[in-house]
Amino acid sequence: MANLIRSAKSGSDWTENDLAAYHICIVYQDAATFFQIPGPGLPPLVVRHPAVLSLSCPATASDEDVYHFLRTLDLAMLPSDAEESAVDDFAVLLLKELGYVPIGRILRTRKYIPLVICGENRPAKTDVCIIDDGGILLLVQEDKQQAEGGNPVPQLVAEAITAFYSNNVNREQTLGLPPLPSKVVPGITMKGSAPIFFKVPVSKELVAAVIGGVYPATETIVYAHLPLIPRPVEHWNEGMKPLDNRLIIMSCYEAFKQFVN
Repeated sequence: MANLIRSAKSGSDWTENDLAAYHICIVYQDAATFFQIPGPGLPPLVVRHPAVLSLSCPATASDEDVYHFLRTLDLAMLPSDAEESAVDDFAVLLLKELGYVPIGRILRTRKYIPLVICGENRPAKTDVCIIDDGGILLLVQEDKQQAEGGNPVPQLVAEAITAFYSNNVNREQTLGLPPLPSKVVPGITMKGSAPIFFKVPVSKELVAAVIGGVYPATETIVYAHLPLIPRPVEHWNEGMKPLDNRLIIMSCYEAFKQFVN
């Protein structure tokens, strides 16, 4: 793997080969292990509008926020076309609904993050991210394989590395704090409304390897969780549209919230 070619490219162009070239592997875990749940089952779910858990059709909503949520969910489930996908719009509404964005945090879409890769400036662009004064807290990467090609997982990992680097620059130059030696950057990939959750541990060693275009001695293990729904084979087609899927997936979001800090 140390002999694999490493080249200067933006995060949106990363592939599985880039993960191997930087000694990064993906390991899937069950819910209890991934979310570090001490007891059986996922934690209690808290939403701003309980009706989003019981309604399927937007026309049945009496609250405009619930209508917007359900209508955008429907749009996110449509096949991607040449226009900007509604997946990002749905991710924004979902994160707000689940309390990911209290006072002190904001949501950004299509935010550019600078980074030097293999000695050249190659920024990453997030689909959706949550930020506060300390920097980027959470990344969401849409799965655009159907429309544009490209696995979203390497793209998300590249963004996590870039976010860690950018946050450390912000700590030193804006906050007057020492840089962190490492941090787990939480991220989510979304195909329609179906998510996969990731915890990406990024270290200064990994960042230095990416900047210099060299193979790091230490392996980086990225942990992932694919929600277990009643009809797993239909995960990508059904997403959060069925109410039973929606409860499980949104409970996973609730459990994942602890890593966004």
